[in-house]
Amino acid sequence: MSYNALYTDLSGYYDLMCADIDYQEQSNCVRRLHQLFGNQGTRYLDLACGTGPHVEHFIGYGYQASGLDINQPMLNIAQQRCPQATFVQHDMCNFLVDAPLDLITCFLYSLHYNANIEKLMQCIESAFNALGPDGVFCFNAVDKDKIDNNSFVRHTTEFEGSHFMFQSGWHYNGDGEHQQLQLHIEKTSDNVTQSWRDNHPMVAINFAQLQQLLAPFFDVTMFEHSYDKIVPWNGKSGNAIFVCIKKENALLCQQAA
Repeated sequence: MSYNALYTDLSGYYDLMCADIDYQEQSNCVRRLHQLFGNQGTRYLDLACGTGPHVEHFIGYGYQASGLDINQPMLNIAQQRCPQATFVQHDMCNFLVDAPLDLITCFLYSLHYNANIEKLMQCIESAFNALGPDGVFCFNAVDKDKIDNNSFVRHTTEFEGSHFMFQSGWHYNGDGEHQQLQLHIEKTSDNVTQSWRDNHPMVAINFAQLQQLLAPFFDVTMFEHSYDKIVPWNGKSGNAIFVCIKKENALLCQQAA
């Protein structure tokens, strides 16, 4: 089963799969970062928005919010959750917007859904082109060189008389620009268990490489992967939050080169 088919099949359970995620804390942290580094504008786009929980919180903060995702069943749920928002089905590696944005986010390591380094570069350029002056691109990422293949997260929950188990973990074979997000999902109803296993292909990159890709377009500040407090990255952690402020002279520099 392909990763797209798996997510489509389980789109109605996506929020259960992410039940242990504090969307409000994540959203509020990025809002604070935007207040510190941004242009005080409110035009907002969430890449790989899924069912729209982050969009919902930013609407509550007064943003003109929109979302983009490749999975239409997810977007259908997002539109029901946030009827006042605009949602677009599209690949995040080559998106366009009608008017300049002030903030673009990509939560839950979703930037890694770009298929390879080339696609990731296209995504970075698309974000740069979509932002207005002093616009902010904020996302989290994992350093491929610090992935522990034996580490995973798991949680269980009950829903409509069924017991669900969700497990996910990174896997990187130590070479190249591809890693996997390994998923295991079980649904047990009336002592009958259905099981889904899948490996999501994702781009693998270390932080030095990622900073190099971002540098022509953004001034980058990295923070520890903690949403309850804003702490500068310690230079060692394998997970980090990237806050990228659009460079005013980036286009001129690119043309001159």
